[in-house]
Amino acid sequence: MTRVTRRHLVPLLACLFGFLAAGFVQASELADKLKQPGYALLMRHALAPGIGDPPGFTVEDCASQRNLSADGRAQAARIGQWLRQQGVTGAQVLTSPWCRCTETAQLLGLADVVVEPALSSFFDEPQRASEFTQRLQLRLALASQSKGSNALVLVTHHVNILAYMGENVGSGDMVLVQFDAQGKLRKAKRYPSP
Repeated sequence: MTRVTRRHLVPLLACLFGFLAAGFVQASELADKLKQPGYALLMRHALAPGIGDPPGFTVEDCASQRNLSADGRAQAARIGQWLRQQGVTGAQVLTSPWCRCTETAQLLGLADVVVEPALSSFFDEPQRASEFTQRLQLRLALASQSKGSNALVLVTHHVNILAYMGENVGSGDMVLVQFDAQGKLRKAKRYPSP
């Protein structure tokens, strides 16, 4: 390598390392926030084509529900990998009992999954939005007290996230929420599905 090339290469490498370091600092912001009390990651289940559930479905029978597609299963695994790349390692993962949510939560591969009825869908009963939002707030407040430095990840439905924070989210999208001692939303930052 000539001197001229080295002279140009050193500043280029310094810039490259600077960009990489900035990326790592930004990437770890999510993991750092999730280690703190009063923060959680709300996630809409991965891709499950369609809207709502078929008539006569039951929560206990996955075959009667709208479920993840092959793309949805791959998406959920990809999200789990992305979260680990961000530095999310220890986690407490809570999920709606709907099969598309429990499968998403399991495919994240972050931790054992706990079914949480407060994360259930109320799509067929929109008049219950306030009730379910209060249940979510209570669950956030309780889980924040016991999570330690683990990330709190909640896999739920579009309607639950919309009612809690007032924004639509796509399949597999995540929202970092900061909440008060009663579980009420203070701030939110959206992360699109990778």
